[in-house]
Amino acid sequence: MMGVTSSRPEFHAAVLTGMYAAEAEYLAAGGPGEATFDLLAPFFAPNVELHQADAPPYGGTWRGHNGLTQFFLAMGQVWETFDMVEQEFLATGETAVVLTQVRARVRATGRELSFPILQTITVKDGQITEVRPFYWDTQAIADACAASAPTD
Repeated sequence: MMGVTSSRPEFHAAVLTGMYAAEAEYLAAGGPGEATFDLLAPFFAPNVELHQADAPPYGGTWRGHNGLTQFFLAMGQVWETFDMVEQEFLATGETAVVLTQVRARVRATGRELSFPILQTITVKDGQITEVRPFYWDTQAIADACAASAPTD
């Protein structure tokens, strides 16, 4: 994919579809610490940036393939399962917009959540260069991920 240039929405959708399939394969193979990031690497530019909200325990900005590897390790420590049960591609241009319904279980507490994530994903030269996930309620996710139940 590297070096391939196209501004066609169907090309960007194919990159995203391939990345999500590779992510599912990565998670099915055991995910962070068990599977290799090599499954995902071809879909991400070497200088990719992932901008997570600050509230979740894996919040912040993650840069490059090493940063994404560390991000997936942090996610794996938090979530026992993280299933993308439904996805809708709302826009597939150079900046794509993807709405994903997630069903997840927190590793430390066993709590289960269902929530939407809206992502903007920039695709240039056949690779993802930037990802910005938006959560409807970051505090609910942070609370669910806390080692002990929040007190009322």
